[in-house]
Amino acid sequence: MFEKDLAQLEQSHILRRIRIVDSSVGARVTINGREMLLLCSNDYLGLANHPALRQAAMRAMERYGFGSGASRLVSGTSPLHQALEDRIARFKGTEAALVFNSGYAANTGIIPAIAGLGDIILSDSLNHASIIDGCRLSRAEVKVYRHKDVGQVETLLKNSLNAKRKLIVTDGVFSMDGDIAPILDIVFLSEKYGAILMVDDAHGVGVLGKTGTGTVEHAGGSGRVHIQMGTLGKALGSCGAYAAGSRDLINFLINRARSFIYSTALPPSVCAASIAAIDIVEQDLERRDRLWRNRSQFINGLRSIGINTGNSETPIIPIIIGDSGRALKVAQRLFEYGIYASAIRTPTVPADAARIRTTVTAAHTDDDIDTALDAFKRLQREGYL
Repeated sequence: MFEKDLAQLEQSHILRRIRIVDSSVGARVTINGREMLLLCSNDYLGLANHPALRQAAMRAMERYGFGSGASRLVSGTSPLHQALEDRIARFKGTEAALVFNSGYAANTGIIPAIAGLGDIILSDSLNHASIIDGCRLSRAEVKVYRHKDVGQVETLLKNSLNAKRKLIVTDGVFSMDGDIAPILDIVFLSEKYGAILMVDDAHGVGVLGKTGTGTVEHAGGSGRVHIQMGTLGKALGSCGAYAAGSRDLINFLINRARSFIYSTALPPSVCAASIAAIDIVEQDLERRDRLWRNRSQFINGLRSIGINTGNSETPIIPIIIGDSGRALKVAQRLFEYGIYASAIRTPTVPADAARIRTTVTAAHTDDDIDTALDAFKRLQREGYL
């Protein structure tokens, strides 16, 4: 049935295949029995295999079993679900929080609950696919503004004064480019024009801010963003996502967010691991410092040899290639060198902006980063870059 479609995808160099990682996540992983340097993980703080998370999860399983058995509004809420939401709210400095099963589920639940017919949503052109789909599901009028173009945001707000409800939604850290949204400027506009502001901080939590709470803290906008979405499966090394905000917001989402209402709850063990991760983020400041030292070492090394890393401001460092076929060749050559870093192609990025999306983590050593830099120097000598 799909043979021609698959052939066309392969001919266009955009056919995806799943690669199995045989080991636990870390700076190095095993693929097909071979140790590889992992350079495309979102486990920014190296917590996915941390003993504290494993132990917390095992203790929870011994007490509560594994599966939650039902959705949160039926019988799936354990004390650990409530404990995690309370912990997130304290961490983020909000009145309350609500846990979702994934970042995708959060955005496709929150946005349609907040906005609908007669409302308007302003969305950054490089927002994540889950935001785009959440906007589509809302049935609100959606205006896509140029990436980080605050002037266009204000123009769109001025032209939307008759909308029942105005929602501005932006990534905090943009996942393919690694740059940071102009949060304070957007906060000012949301306050000036009476708009709700939602920040998807999936790649900022644990990474940015003095205490690691994310992009809003980093920008100095704490207490001025109405909805903060974040994930538990990236820097926090666990699984799931959340919305953090006012008590009224959370009570509203409990009643209106369909992806929350109609999903079996996360296992209690996942909640326990997530609580342990937040504790580490608050207590182990050296881990985040090490992440940023590694980021500086890697990006400075790449730029010193003329590699195009776009506008990266975070541990997400794109190696801009352009052509999808060439990006695939670079990824394959890196794999042959013992480095696993995926080629990102359309529709995730524009057709002429294919890239190797590299990430560094706190788990990488100086030698790991030197190994990666040597590989990119070799690619240059061989004419791949």
